[in-house]
Amino acid sequence: MPSQSMSLTILFLLCATSLLAAPLEMHAVAPGAGNFDGPAELPRILMETTMRDTPAPGKVIHVHAGEDASEAVEKAACGDTVQLQAGATFGRLVLPAKKCDDSHWIIIRTSAPDSKLPPEGTRLEPCYAGVASLPGRPPFHCKVSEIVVAKLEYGKGAAGPVIIFPGATHYRLIGLEVTRPASPGTVYQLIGPQNGPADHLIFDRMWIHGTAQDETVRGVMLNHIRYGAVIDSYLSDFHCTALSGACIDSQAVAGGSGDDPMGPFKIVNNFLEAAAESIQFGGSAGTATPEDIEIRHNYMFKPMIWMRGQPGFVGGTGGNPFIVKNLFELKNAIRVLFEGNVLENTWGGFSQAGFAILLGPKNQAIGFRNVCPLCQVTDVTIRYCIIRHVGGGFVLGNGLSSNGGAPKDGGRYSIHDVIVDDIQAEAYNGRGIFAQISTAPGVTQAKPLHDVSIDHVTAFPPRVLFNIGGPLLEPRMSHLSITNSVFLVGERAVTTTGGGVDRNCSGGPRFKSMDIALESCFSSYVFQNNVIIGGEGGFPKGTLTPSKLTDVGFVNPKDGNGGEYRLTATSKFKKKGSDGKDVGADIDALESATANVR
Repeated sequence: MPSQSMSLTILFLLCATSLLAAPLEMHAVAPGAGNFDGPAELPRILMETTMRDTPAPGKVIHVHAGEDASEAVEKAACGDTVQLQAGATFGRLVLPAKKCDDSHWIIIRTSAPDSKLPPEGTRLEPCYAGVASLPGRPPFHCKVSEIVVAKLEYGKGAAGPVIIFPGATHYRLIGLEVTRPASPGTVYQLIGPQNGPADHLIFDRMWIHGTAQDETVRGVMLNHIRYGAVIDSYLSDFHCTALSGACIDSQAVAGGSGDDPMGPFKIVNNFLEAAAESIQFGGSAGTATPEDIEIRHNYMFKPMIWMRGQPGFVGGTGGNPFIVKNLFELKNAIRVLFEGNVLENTWGGFSQAGFAILLGPKNQAIGFRNVCPLCQVTDVTIRYCIIRHVGGGFVLGNGLSSNGGAPKDGGRYSIHDVIVDDIQAEAYNGRGIFAQISTAPGVTQAKPLHDVSIDHVTAFPPRVLFNIGGPLLEPRMSHLSITNSVFLVGERAVTTTGGGVDRNCSGGPRFKSMDIALESCFSSYVFQNNVIIGGEGGFPKGTLTPSKLTDVGFVNPKDGNGGEYRLTATSKFKKKGSDGKDVGADIDALESATANVR
């Protein structure tokens, strides 16, 4: 039977998660089999993570400076609370397997009273560890800096995670700083599983971070976990160094590999900073796919001081820059709700070209083997989000491993009410593209991308609107819908992903106009009620093509960089959507969903 505190919910109630004391507006979600946003099924299970949902009615165990926190947790009974002395530093914390249940959680927390912590549902920032600011990061919202947290940090030379949970169940951690010492060694994860699966783990109001220049690969690893949550926390300084480093990919939160059932996951109201991806699921060997993932109201950020040539540049200890890729990437995940997030700053320079979001199932290659033939990315909803300061918007693809191995599936993506602002090719070393939509051409075992809906989006790519490519012959990509959106056409409406006229559906003359590319690459598509700024011929019938940005009737467009993108009352595109709404993103709904996220 499912747990009472984390049961399948008919209506996801409005909750009080917020950055500041004022509650965020939450869009209601009605999870359950058969509940869809466009072509994408929404999560069937959402974790319930209030303090009421994690009762610990037992005794309180006090752990003072110099004492062993793991020993105290080992002795704790289900339902106990273990309090670590605020301001003290402890070593590695082991969460042992115990037969706890929904009515008897073990809570491990700082000894500071609740009045010293941010209220439940409010993000903890480094000022609660006595740090008033971090270079290149947005200002904190704390009124004062005071050491309220207890710190977990293993000694120099130690390997492995700071917090491990071999078979752990029903643990909630609150008000802790988790880090590693400054040292040359690479630390691969600060919090992660060990020796088998775990379940019902909540990381609440924590500062989880690496050091400014050392290689710390990831903050929280969610492999092998059922019912895992990272909420109201601040994760920073996760990076790998180019050329001289021992690692390649870094993430604040990662998962999606292995053979154990994974999910549901809840990643809500966090600051998430990593050089490669703030969040990534997939990218390694596995036979299981994480399911029912809720990612909402997070601030995904890369400091511009990580970009070589910027004032105050910070890289690895040898001076090489960190390896930067995307902000959000899925290679293996099912039923993902990505809502109300703000994504800022990413650029190209390594294996990728500064795209903000990549949805692409990957049958990962390790040596000569393809190790994830069951990997898939299906049923993904991206809505009410803001993307800024990037080299490109989206990669929506279904490709192959370096060995030519195909994943299981990629499709049923719903993207709506999103703004992609300040896309720049030169400044962010990218391609200046809104979206690449593609399937690897010329290889029959790759299942073509299918069921992609882009609706009520506002975006300003300077170079290319769509980069398209796929199989030349059947089966082709199918069920693409692009509607009710406002786009800047840039220098080109469409370009080919390459591969030649004999292999790619957009090869040769077929990529010279949008209507021909769509007809050539998709067996079924809809392209209607879109406003293409600067567009001329070559679009499907019914496309609206004002000549310049100011002709749209935005309140204050600011050349597609930080503007006010509501339509004025006199805009000729007011209420011109096929649904009777304004074309472009619903600004009121978007601002409500992202209020207080930054």
